[in-house]
Amino acid sequence: MEATSDGWAGMGWDWTDADDIRRRLDQGADPESWNGSRPLHRAAVFGSPEAVTELARRVADVDALENGVTALWEAVLSRKPANARALAAAGADPWRPSLGGWSPGRLSLAGPTPELFPVPEGVSLSDAERAAAQEAHRLTTALGEFYDDGMGLACVAGIDAAEAVRRLQATPVVDGELLDVLNELLEEPYAYDMDESLYIVGVTSVPGGCVVTQPWGYAPQMPGVLARLSAGTLCYGLYANPKSGNQGSITRDGIIEGSDLHPGGGPDENDTAEQVLASYLYQHHAVAYALAYAGLRPTDRRAVTGPPDVWAELPRRDYWSH
Repeated sequence: MEATSDGWAGMGWDWTDADDIRRRLDQGADPESWNGSRPLHRAAVFGSPEAVTELARRVADVDALENGVTALWEAVLSRKPANARALAAAGADPWRPSLGGWSPGRLSLAGPTPELFPVPEGVSLSDAERAAAQEAHRLTTALGEFYDDGMGLACVAGIDAAEAVRRLQATPVVDGELLDVLNELLEEPYAYDMDESLYIVGVTSVPGGCVVTQPWGYAPQMPGVLARLSAGTLCYGLYANPKSGNQGSITRDGIIEGSDLHPGGGPDENDTAEQVLASYLYQHHAVAYALAYAGLRPTDRRAVTGPPDVWAELPRRDYWSH
């Protein structure tokens, strides 16, 4: 989308060219508005420190809010430390409370640049927050980078793979014709009719519970699957939808507590302090978020990318109305 009346026509994702931004401002571009948004917030995420500095000296309030947060919050959340320092140098307040009661400065203490701002006396992370940050670093490092588009997961607390298979009344794939089908499916999953491939899942025990996975489909997040897995415990379901992005759900003891969630995205305005921290720690790491929510602590990504402890075939039944 292009703004046509505020001097920012043609500006898109790239706000790094400070000379171009300075020229536009000198020619009358509105420092307070870009297509209904704030240019400083855009530059905080998509710009350079020089562009941030140029805009910061032109706005009326460097701590002005957009969607409830300051440009400095956006820079910290987006892990743009140089932009955050430029904003602080221009007078932005690192310790102004924001979403969930977190300030940009205290949030930065949980991230990769805890030295970003001078820390006032008495400001620190709690032991629980520090432990959550350490576990997030360990978990995202253990998983590493991998392709997850089209993958479905159910992260189940407190039960192992054998118990998950039992709860699902699934049949382990050991030998015979089904094993041949599985091997062909693994070679070219999308060559098969989804109605058939949907009933094959992998199940793997990990510290804290187990993971039910399907590299090519959404079966682990079907309500009927999550209801059976979550009896007496908690499941976080995830489908990395190639068309619409990550879709998450929370099921506890057979009851869906949350659906149409967006793990790996940023925090929302009404999130609790714990939710804001988790969104920050696992931003762009949807699978790690799902695992952490269920309290699972895998030491590598095998439970997610395979090979699983066991492949199993689900019974044919209605998993949507369950």
